[in-house]
Amino acid sequence: CQWKDHKINLLDTPGYRAFIFDAKAAMPAVETAMVLVDAVSGVEVQTELAWGFAEEYKVPRVVVINKLDRDNASFKRTVDSLQETLAREVVPVQLPIGEEKEFQGIVDLISNKALYYELDGKGKPTIKDIPSDMAEEVEARREELIEMIAESDDELIEKFFEEGTLSDEDLLAGMANSIKAGTFFPAFCTAASRNAGISALLDAITSLFPNPLEKPAVAAIDPSGEATEIEIDPNGKALAFVFKTLADPFAGRINLVKSICGTIKSDSTLRNLGKNSDERLGTLQAFQGKSHEGLPEIHTGDICGILKLKDTVTGDTLFDGKSGLQVKPVAFPEPSISFAIEPATRGDEDKIGQSVSRIMEEDPSLQFSRDAQTKEFLLSGSGQLHIEVSVGKLKRKYGVEVLLKPPKVPYRETISGTADVQGRHKKQSGGHGQFGDCRIRMEPAERGEGFQFVDEIFGGAIPRTYIPAVEKGIIETAERGYLAGFPVVDFKVTLYDGTYHDVDSSEMAFKIAGGIAFKKAMEQASPVLLEPTMNVEIFAPEENAGDIMGDLNGRRGRIQGMDVKGNTQVVRAQVPMAEMLNYDSTLTSMTGGRGSFQMELSHYDIVPAHLTEKIIAKARQEAEEDSK
Repeated sequence: CQWKDHKINLLDTPGYRAFIFDAKAAMPAVETAMVLVDAVSGVEVQTELAWGFAEEYKVPRVVVINKLDRDNASFKRTVDSLQETLAREVVPVQLPIGEEKEFQGIVDLISNKALYYELDGKGKPTIKDIPSDMAEEVEARREELIEMIAESDDELIEKFFEEGTLSDEDLLAGMANSIKAGTFFPAFCTAASRNAGISALLDAITSLFPNPLEKPAVAAIDPSGEATEIEIDPNGKALAFVFKTLADPFAGRINLVKSICGTIKSDSTLRNLGKNSDERLGTLQAFQGKSHEGLPEIHTGDICGILKLKDTVTGDTLFDGKSGLQVKPVAFPEPSISFAIEPATRGDEDKIGQSVSRIMEEDPSLQFSRDAQTKEFLLSGSGQLHIEVSVGKLKRKYGVEVLLKPPKVPYRETISGTADVQGRHKKQSGGHGQFGDCRIRMEPAERGEGFQFVDEIFGGAIPRTYIPAVEKGIIETAERGYLAGFPVVDFKVTLYDGTYHDVDSSEMAFKIAGGIAFKKAMEQASPVLLEPTMNVEIFAPEENAGDIMGDLNGRRGRIQGMDVKGNTQVVRAQVPMAEMLNYDSTLTSMTGGRGSFQMELSHYDIVPAHLTEKIIAKARQEAEEDSK
């Protein structure tokens, strides 16, 4: 938007926790992070996350307390929670005149004036003197503000001690410097649905917030992958960072870029350094909501959209040169939850992969994969809502409807004992027959070692050409499982003897003999089921830690440790995957939506005996249904 001869780029990122990582993706593209807080709800989990992202990227922060005209709104309660949860340096620069239905406007602590707003939504304030019943509070809050600004600068603190206060000019200059330095976080007041406080906020953006040329150096990586920085240079070669990709079914791929250095012109060619390819830019577009207009060029610090680049997606750097520094891409966390997806109709089978790829261009925190064991397509994201909304996009944008269901747990089988058996295959049906005979020893291997095959044949008991066939027969039979159709892993087979027939023996015969030997060995070697165990990290308010640990114990979890990060308790545990399939909704219920978790595969453990029979029965039932 344009405001008093200034152009302001506003990036509005989602507020839902499931999509909060869009806020992280925007951090390299902004000079200031404006954290919006509901005066009714106060600080929420997504407030803390967004604040943490800005802190991680060293982006100056300001707070906007909105909805001051709503029922149950409380300015004081909200400020107290901000100072307690985020930072004591969150200090109001405005106060509301009245609250809830009595809200009339704001008091500007800098100018010491009251701004009254009508209910018509035009947003033009009437400037008056401060209400007499607020004089004492205004004086105390202004004193708090002046002291906070004075603390941030040695010169100002000296002036403050000498004169007992600061002039308006010193206050404004000190405020701008401390916002830029990240040592002060002003809190503004608005009732946006009535357009109240917005004009004062826009004034503050243009007069107090840092401009693009004041942005510190941008984190980058050099061609060798080493960490470095890019200095902001309006006179340098054109360099831009792609911070967001939009997938439009009609316009195609739209990349939103931030100009870091130089001037970028329409119809020019820049190098995508990560993909090592040239991109013809076409017309640059200024976006406002869904509408956009062409631009001849953009300058350092500006933002625009570029349509239909062939290789470029979120996190890429475009540069006017063959090689150079790349802006460090935003690191998205590993997904915490997965769902199996399948097409609602057969006609959509071929469309799923392509459509999901386009959705993933728009949302890098999504992952799409195929489980080699269960043969399921898995869509993974930050939570159930995240997955459901992404599936909704598939239908709305690309006409692809899919069904969501919990993923199958990729159980495995192994052995806990040893066996020594003979596998013999003999068949005679006129002409050449089939004959293969082998003797094997089977024993457990270390967890995670997979399958080991040892050849101890001496004296030509089995010809060399047939030995790989025995191994192949064992591998193929092991993949089909023994107890419940899950692959058998972590075992060692030693082939030590056998016999053959000059005419009837063949590779096929010895392959069958190997499979027979494997099945016999499994009968004797005490087979057991293995289940995947996950490393889980849970982030939640401290008051929920006891409930969380109790719930994890009920899920057969083993607590590994606890840490405190700010006001957040981090619980680390190892939990079987089967017990985590519905954890997202449980954690949301326990923490009122303030908890989150992430997990990754740790190792495979033996399934307790009392659960093994249930799993085997269920797997056999599913196999029967699939065969019908």
